[in-house]
Amino acid sequence: MTMPLYIVDAFTDRAFSGNPAAVCLLDHIVTDEWQQQLAAEMNLSETAFLLDHPTGYDLRWFTPKAEVTLCGHATLASAHVLYETGRIPADQPVRFATLSGPLTVTRMKEGLEMDFPAVRATACADAPDLTGALGAKPRFIGRNGMDYLVELEDERTVRELRPDMALLLELPVRGMIVTARGETAGFDFVSRFFAPRVGVPEDPVTGSAHCALGPYWMERLGKKDLVGYQASPRGGVVRVGVREDRVLLGGKAVTVVRGELAAPPGEGHQRQGESHADDH
Repeated sequence: MTMPLYIVDAFTDRAFSGNPAAVCLLDHIVTDEWQQQLAAEMNLSETAFLLDHPTGYDLRWFTPKAEVTLCGHATLASAHVLYETGRIPADQPVRFATLSGPLTVTRMKEGLEMDFPAVRATACADAPDLTGALGAKPRFIGRNGMDYLVELEDERTVRELRPDMALLLELPVRGMIVTARGETAGFDFVSRFFAPRVGVPEDPVTGSAHCALGPYWMERLGKKDLVGYQASPRGGVVRVGVREDRVLLGGKAVTVVRGELAAPPGEGHQRQGESHADDH
């Protein structure tokens, strides 16, 4: 017995850029332990696991070290696989049941559009060792249920940042979003994302971070529709539309690997809607 396994570059229109995610299409319920082991084996920032049911797909996301409650690029990659393989017709939305509630992805002319919850960051005092960990002076420090969000002086500072990973590892959050107003033509803001605590020193393109970045920059720029560039070495473009308590994230994806995975033995497991996990 085998199961389909894909590697997809998300938030890009060309291979070997954007953010790679593994997508595993399960044909039966498997254990958390096996999913975590496969994610460690794939050693990508996220491995997505899909299991179909009558109204859509259960979707879970694992880093090499932990399950997370929200991931944008692996959701984009998952929807891309479902559309590309014909499991979902092009004119129908993909409906996912996840630890962050129902998520919907729609195929548009310019790519795929994900309907995610807005996860706004609230201003907070300087976290212990945050300035030292970044090696740069923040203009703003905020925090939501997952991450710190830090605005830096300018785009160049974000692009040239070399944070202290050992200090970031000690911060009590999933990760650190750093951002600045865009100075490059075509981009409203730039960002980077560091999450060594969950096994991702720097994530190439982070959809879930834009659930905070969208509302943040909407308030400062007075625009509901924005374009962000995540300035990692691989780089990626994220279209962001803020709609009250939701954020529409748009991007493209490219399949780079199609393969088969030896299927594990089936074991009982709760469905997504019945599962519980800590934020990461």
